Amino acid sequence: MRLVAAAVLSLAALAGAARRPSANLKRQVSQLRDKYDFVIVGGGTSGLTVADRLTAAFPAKTLLVVEYGDIHYAPGVFDPPTDWITANPDSPPAWSFTSLPCPDMGNQTAFVQAGQVVGGSSAVNGMFFDRGSRFDYDAWAEVGGPEFANSSTTWNWDTLFPYFKKSVTFTPPSPDIAQRYNYTWNLSAYGGDTPIYASFSSFQWADQPVLAKTWTEMGLEHAQECAGGDKQGICWVPASQDPVTARRSYSRLGHYTDVQPRANYDLLVNHQAVRVVYPNGLASGPPLVEVRTLADGSLFNVTVRGEVVLSAGALHTPTVLQRSGIGPSAFLTSAGIRPLLDLPGVGSNLQDHSGPPVTWNYSKPYDFFPLPSEMASNATFKADATAAFNATPARGPYTLAGGNSAIYVSLPRMDPDGYTTIVSDIRAMVANGSAASFLPADLRGDRAMAAGYDAQLLAIANLLANPAAPSLETPWATTEVPYATAWSFLLHPLSRGTVRLNLSDPLAQPVLDYRAGSNPVDMAVHLAQVRFLRGLLGTPTMRALGAVEVGPGAAVAASDALLADYVRQQITLSFMHPCCTAAMLPRDRGGVVGPDLRVHGAAGLRIVDMSVMPMLPGTHLSATAYAVAEKAADIIIQAWRRQ
Repeated sequence: MRLVAAAVLSLAALAGAARRPSANLKRQVSQLRDKYDFVIVGGGTSGLTVADRLTAAFPAKTLLVVEYGDIHYAPGVFDPPTDWITANPDSPPAWSFTSLPCPDMGNQTAFVQAGQVVGGSSAVNGMFFDRGSRFDYDAWAEVGGPEFANSSTTWNWDTLFPYFKKSVTFTPPSPDIAQRYNYTWNLSAYGGDTPIYASFSSFQWADQPVLAKTWTEMGLEHAQECAGGDKQGICWVPASQDPVTARRSYSRLGHYTDVQPRANYDLLVNHQAVRVVYPNGLASGPPLVEVRTLADGSLFNVTVRGEVVLSAGALHTPTVLQRSGIGPSAFLTSAGIRPLLDLPGVGSNLQDHSGPPVTWNYSKPYDFFPLPSEMASNATFKADATAAFNATPARGPYTLAGGNSAIYVSLPRMDPDGYTTIVSDIRAMVANGSAASFLPADLRGDRAMAAGYDAQLLAIANLLANPAAPSLETPWATTEVPYATAWSFLLHPLSRGTVRLNLSDPLAQPVLDYRAGSNPVDMAVHLAQVRFLRGLLGTPTMRALGAVEVGPGAAVAASDALLADYVRQQITLSFMHPCCTAAMLPRDRGGVVGPDLRVHGAAGLRIVDMSVMPMLPGTHLSATAYAVAEKAADIIIQAWRRQ
């Protein structure tokens, strides 16, 4: 009965939230207060999480969130009326970026999207709600060196895990669904009661077990739970969806709509935070926040009593800083901006997951029902699926989101003979001083950036040498659409890119230079991963189905040069996980923020979003964004309580 009631409430909220403005929703400057204790720039995944926690902890302190987008309904990645392939026509606005060509990847460009809406990328992402392995987050402490290791605030798996648990409410599937699909989980990895939900689908495509059996035949084992720090083998991964309605669970609902009304919490939409301003110098913070009204372009300042938190994301937080005169001084001068604070790490250190596919066809008939093609070819099936999704509880294909299955494999497991050469090559480039030559040209001579990059490469070498640390991800839900595919996600890239202001229009979207493949070791790992995935075609299950390889093919895979050309031609350069452009590192390692997330040298200014990660973890980023924000909120709350 409780679940049914919850479903009715959830559906009512979803139907009406976009058209029922909160009393705290602001659309023009005349509605704002004279001053705020806290201002958060960006109403996305992290920003709304911090806003929720601060307004709850300090009901007498006022808080303003400044958001470029507006409130929209955000359907799941696979909700009616879409099929498995086409985008949902009701999806909210999203920023779309095309990077500069990557010379080392055949001049391919990366296509990246980010949410342009209250809720940020949690409103538009693929809803795959996994976490990295413990080794990913322990690497953050490693690259911070002794300065960070001796800090009173530490960032590693042990200190972040409680916030992963706090940030989400996990609901196990019903016994019959769990038995039908052999779902496994461990409740000790969860335990929160935040209205950000994670759950498994009540449906899987009929051929989902094909790859599960294939991976087993390749020697991989099923893991009971992959969210508790140990992440190897074949994993079930929950989706960020309501356990009853199966609709998208995201930060606008869980950290804004569900916590209103709060008299101290204002949200200003359709406004761009242009920059932060220090009228009396960097030591005189907090700064003012200069805001632009999108309707007419007018500018005004928001006065802040306590502090400013930048949560505009890995692609926009650097631009706010750069417009403020905080960033690489040479670049700022070239942009006509007077440098206020020389931090070369601002907009540097850009990382993302990338990878090519292994593809095949089946030459023998197979009888699986249903498959995704039914959504496009069978009107009755699609109508039944829509009715099932709108039932209480939701059921059927539309509850699947993007899928719940993935494998995670370490480099030693994939390439037991060759991984030591890869690891040695990384360590050698640090030892002989050549590593900095793979940085962007304007950063190669910067000692701090070189030192930070060296530290990252050594940490990546340790990850790649660790048989318990995955370096490959392959998610799947079916082998049918658009054709049989196993994707090769490079989880720990060595190449580093940049996010820079558009010199012709600093208020426009930034210029992304991914520089994928600029460190040649990335290609060596790509080759090892593709060769490993090709092994699936020789398994008994695939032979029984008459699997015939399409790409790369045996002749191509036999040659390093030909296989590298295949990677360059077929690679997807962004799986929409950009990060690390305002890294949490010491200043003498190119860092932008310290462990307390305060910007080095700028009073009253912190950053809380995926730009602060020093290294990209081997995971989709949504769950990490929530956990980082939860920990950051605690850091801020404790600091103000001490005052």
